[in-house]
Amino acid sequence: MLLNFRVANHRSIRDELEWQLQPVYEGDRPPGTAWEAVPVAGIFGSNAAGKSNVVDALRYMAEMVTRSHLLAEDGEGVSRQPFLSDVRETDSSWYVADLLVRGVRYVYGFEVDDEHVVGEWLYAYPEGRKRVVFERNGDDFRVGSSQDRPRELHTVADVTAPNALFLSMAARSKTATDVVHPVYRWFRSDLVFGGPLTNGPTHRALMLRNLARRLDQRGEPTHLRDLLRVADLGIEDFRVETVEEELYSPRSASRGSETEALFDMPRTYRRTRHELLLRHTGRNGPFEVPLNAESAGTQALVEYAFTLEGVARRGGTLVVDELGSSLHPRLSAFLVGLFQDPERNPHGAQLLFTSHDVSLLGRRAGEDILKRDQVWFVTKNEFGESSLYPLSDFRPRQDENRERRYLSGSYGAVPMVDDTFTLAIARRGETGGEGSEARRPEESTA
Repeated sequence: MLLNFRVANHRSIRDELEWQLQPVYEGDRPPGTAWEAVPVAGIFGSNAAGKSNVVDALRYMAEMVTRSHLLAEDGEGVSRQPFLSDVRETDSSWYVADLLVRGVRYVYGFEVDDEHVVGEWLYAYPEGRKRVVFERNGDDFRVGSSQDRPRELHTVADVTAPNALFLSMAARSKTATDVVHPVYRWFRSDLVFGGPLTNGPTHRALMLRNLARRLDQRGEPTHLRDLLRVADLGIEDFRVETVEEELYSPRSASRGSETEALFDMPRTYRRTRHELLLRHTGRNGPFEVPLNAESAGTQALVEYAFTLEGVARRGGTLVVDELGSSLHPRLSAFLVGLFQDPERNPHGAQLLFTSHDVSLLGRRAGEDILKRDQVWFVTKNEFGESSLYPLSDFRPRQDENRERRYLSGSYGAVPMVDDTFTLAIARRGETGGEGSEARRPEESTA
């Protein structure tokens, strides 16, 4: 569970930005829960304000933790995307995550510039008391006095490249993995970045077939039928069809004589392909449609169902950029409701997202879709710098119409629409289009 995330000098984020996910209003907690972080948090704001950059910063942190040992090459430096306006190349970027893993709080962070890891640290809080696991400042490395394997940790530190994270290396050490594994595993397995399939058609088709194979091997995801039912897509049932294909491999270069090469026939091999078929009802009876022929919204629903299955089972954190981009507002509200409900979310999984769907600020069946401490806004100033602030800063009443107040600009983070273009078109129409290049030329009588 993510309690807090802080970042500085990443893309449009110049100064420190903090996403605080601990509850603010006790009265807004889901009934019967004692979760130390909100189960849902959404970021709203104008286009290009920097919502996606908050998600991207968290994604970058996860990629560094899980892959920095693979990306590190001598002299290659550190790949990053700092704020570009008035920040010098020597100015560092830093990322800090405050986590709750298996009931223990951890604070992990690192600082990087274009050349190397400037600093890195990991603190654990068993029984609420701070214990230093390790601290790294450039080439200096210190192990906390509470650690029982300091020699093994120092051995890993000695072989860690200047542009790689110690956590990435220690997670692969048989002797040092115990003290860092909970945090590493959270970034690798419990933190999931999801959302609709947005890659090219070839990659999308491959991903959809992978979903069908997972359905065939692991069984039906818990929420798949619920999502399809709420969506009211006319889908009555589904099944996985296994298809055996016979394919030909290119003819390999023969190592024998030219005569042997003439008779070097292409080799055949068999491949198993899985296809997810959704059953609809037509005028002449039921018919089946493969998932890759369904709409983008239906494909997104199926993908969300598989993602939810893993996240909910582990009590992980699902991060979605642009929730609702391929979904009806009712479906987005249903997804949010899954995480708010302790019966359907017994392990306290989280949904963190960005969205333009302002209906999520409203109510459904008389209940707030998002609670007051689950709403955040991003805005960008005249210098291109993004900032993040919570709805709770405005001390909203529990019965406040937050959807209407947001659209009216009471909370900020809404686009300032310039009417200059619209007025110019209106004036142009009033003149009847005289002198306009758009005027249809008269036919020549010559």
